[in-house]
Amino acid sequence: MFKNLKSSSIASFMLLMYSIVIFPVTLNLIMNNQTILFEWTIMQISSCIMTLIMIIDPISLSFSNTVCLISGCVMLFSSSYMSHDPFLKRFTWLVMLFVMSMNLLVFIPSLPALLIGWDGLGIVSFALVIYYQNPKSLSAGMLTILANRIGDVMILMSIGLLVLQGHWNIMTMWDFHLSLWVIMSITIAAMTKSAQIPFSSWLPAAMAAPTPVSALVHSSTLVTAGIFLIIRFSPFLTTTSEFPSFLLFISVLTLLMAGIGANYENDLKKIIALSTLSQLGVMMMSLAMKMPHLALFHLYTHALFKALLFLCAGMIIHNSSNAQDIRSMGMIFSQAPLTITCMNIANLSLCGAPFLSGFYSKDLILETALFSPTNLLMVLLIFLATGMTAAYSLRLSISSLWSNMKGLTLHSKQEKDPYINWATSVLTTTAIVGGLFLQTIFIEFNPITFILPFTYKMTTITVIGIGLFLAFSFWTPDPKKKDMHMYKYFFSTMWFLAPISTQPLTKMSMVMGTHMMKSIDQGWLEIFGGQGAIQVSSQLTQKNQSFQMSSFNYLITLSLLSLFLMIMWTLANFT
Repeated sequence: MFKNLKSSSIASFMLLMYSIVIFPVTLNLIMNNQTILFEWTIMQISSCIMTLIMIIDPISLSFSNTVCLISGCVMLFSSSYMSHDPFLKRFTWLVMLFVMSMNLLVFIPSLPALLIGWDGLGIVSFALVIYYQNPKSLSAGMLTILANRIGDVMILMSIGLLVLQGHWNIMTMWDFHLSLWVIMSITIAAMTKSAQIPFSSWLPAAMAAPTPVSALVHSSTLVTAGIFLIIRFSPFLTTTSEFPSFLLFISVLTLLMAGIGANYENDLKKIIALSTLSQLGVMMMSLAMKMPHLALFHLYTHALFKALLFLCAGMIIHNSSNAQDIRSMGMIFSQAPLTITCMNIANLSLCGAPFLSGFYSKDLILETALFSPTNLLMVLLIFLATGMTAAYSLRLSISSLWSNMKGLTLHSKQEKDPYINWATSVLTTTAIVGGLFLQTIFIEFNPITFILPFTYKMTTITVIGIGLFLAFSFWTPDPKKKDMHMYKYFFSTMWFLAPISTQPLTKMSMVMGTHMMKSIDQGWLEIFGGQGAIQVSSQLTQKNQSFQMSSFNYLITLSLLSLFLMIMWTLANFT
């Protein structure tokens, strides 16, 4: 029986076993509030010591536990979803490399060594985005890796600047005369990885990857790397007053852009990708308000329900003849009840419905935003974006799950695959109880008690209700209506970020390539290269040949005269 197991099933078993084994160790470290550091000195030049440090603390272990639990469920799902793929082993190895890179990033608090995991995520994500090997996937992969390379360069710059401190340990940073430049470079690096404005366009483009990869990338791995970097650096980053206000402005702008854009998007996977972008904005916002532990809390709860949302979306796409447009779906609730139940739980958790995992973290962040001395405009925009989250979640459910049948009537959906059912059931359980469990065991996830008036306390629920009502009132399910006004195009292209990020770069490279081809390949190289050499040699040969033909008689006479003179000279010498 074990000989016939797929590579993805073996990988899933290993990841889930690792998650189960380190779970009691994680609980022990959390309860005792312990941190273990392993340090290996590789080389020392003057006062600068190159060391490899491993940190085992509640944050790193709990993050690794969450990543491996979600990865295990995703690989279990892949055993069915990718079963017809001839290169399943290659896919499994790539995903395992992806998970390993994320674990390296989590457990290493030294910047040069952290670059291994950071770069590994970028390279493997490129390989996974271009997995289907078509022009669309290639362009999406190039956009992904080029956006992430900016962050890699910023990390390298910060490594160079931190030589002045004599070490690269994230845990023991202090203020110095170039600290503002270091803070700026680390913040931009985190913004590229977590797709904040103006680096947001690669996140929906990365949907070209297979759905299990999307579930992994958008829940607990690639996009959370930037958030995790700022959480690790937060004591150092908050030493300047400029950092929180800048990050708050960027995060709220991202949150608003993604929330509005998702209401105008019709691609199922892209709607969920924009919801990820919106929740990343919430995490960055809590980091800007100096609440790193609440950002980590929301990161964990979001990872659990977002992976579930992607797996359910993948199941719907798989059973809808690979159609991703929500306008062509309908009546799915009567055909796939288990999948739709899981998807509704994930959607409600995303909205912040009471007593699901998303409620515990999201509601706490919004209440803290009301309690802390934050700009009024920022608070209003935050709650507007929260209403948008409820609106696009209801729009997604109405159009794809509960509306009239719009697909093929002969196509029936089946829910008999144990791999998919187990994966979605495990993640559904965590999406229901994960928030309460994490808040119970993590002391840091319970902030100092603050008292809010009843009206402030009910603001979040009221805003969610208004968002649901507006979505239900104004959304018109008309699949035949294809008009695209300028404002719709503006919102659906993420405030023109998608065309600006791709078209100018593409046009510039194409124009430069054309000019280079005409001036070098078809110009100077034609003269000085092989073609030029052939032309010169052929001309010389032709001139030589014509000269020889025209002076043939003269040459014969000259030859005979030379021969006669030679004979005469020889005879004269003999006599």
